[in-house]
Amino acid sequence: MTSVNEVVAGESGVISVDYRDPNAPALFAQSLRQSGFGVVRNHPIPQDLVEEIYAEWLAFFDSDDKFKYLVGEKHDGYFPPHQAETAKTGKKRDLKEYFHIYAWGRYPDEVSDAARRYSDLAGALASELLGWVQDNTPDEVKARFSVPLPEMVRGSSGSLFRILRYPPLTGEEDADAVRAHAHEDINLLTILPSANERGLQLVNANGEWVDVPFDFGTLVINTGDMLQEASGGYYRSTTHRVVNPTGDAAKRSRISIPMFQQPRPDVVLSERHTAGSYLAERLAELSRNNK
Repeated sequence: MTSVNEVVAGESGVISVDYRDPNAPALFAQSLRQSGFGVVRNHPIPQDLVEEIYAEWLAFFDSDDKFKYLVGEKHDGYFPPHQAETAKTGKKRDLKEYFHIYAWGRYPDEVSDAARRYSDLAGALASELLGWVQDNTPDEVKARFSVPLPEMVRGSSGSLFRILRYPPLTGEEDADAVRAHAHEDINLLTILPSANERGLQLVNANGEWVDVPFDFGTLVINTGDMLQEASGGYYRSTTHRVVNPTGDAAKRSRISIPMFQQPRPDVVLSERHTAGSYLAERLAELSRNNK
């Protein structure tokens, strides 16, 4: 019998897998192995919930209410464009604004609980996907894991749900300013519903920038630096970016809602690092670059 998951990965190396298919776990792990990314369709997260978040948070970013939640010492809340991060490869801040949501952090009164409900669903799915990876990793690589991958995130309070708005372009941006400069994610695994606009690209095995497969309603998942560290490089944290649109798309906002699945700080990733020490090192690096 032919599996519904028998697809051609294309130049990106990313395989689109059907969540309902028995072959999905193995193909998903294969996709992460060869590209650092995977796409999951027919997943259990309701698309109408995702679209509800997109609509109400675009309205929130267009209002002055966001300024009531300006980011503080705990790094939760609203980050205006002038406080957006600068990637280690970038000379200019990314063209974006965003809100950090933690389970313990601030949450706007002006929106519904849709983002919190989505965060719970995405966290549960991330744990399941980590189980897929765990079960389909060679024994010699799996032996490097201090605990099974799903166990690394169990009880973690550090997982971050970031709601991003890339504003319409004005034409007055600096020539080298882009929506998101080339970077890698710090965490274990990132779950991202396909955004309302295109723009996400990755570096493929040939060193070329290519579009990440985009189908509204699918989930895009990518490996973070911590999974690369824990697997001794077997799963690579792939460089990616969000490019500036042209034409009519440049006049529209792009919204993106990545869930960064973070291990507990005490989890041992390698002989060099716990998750806590790794995160501290990377955040210090970002802080230096943002001065």
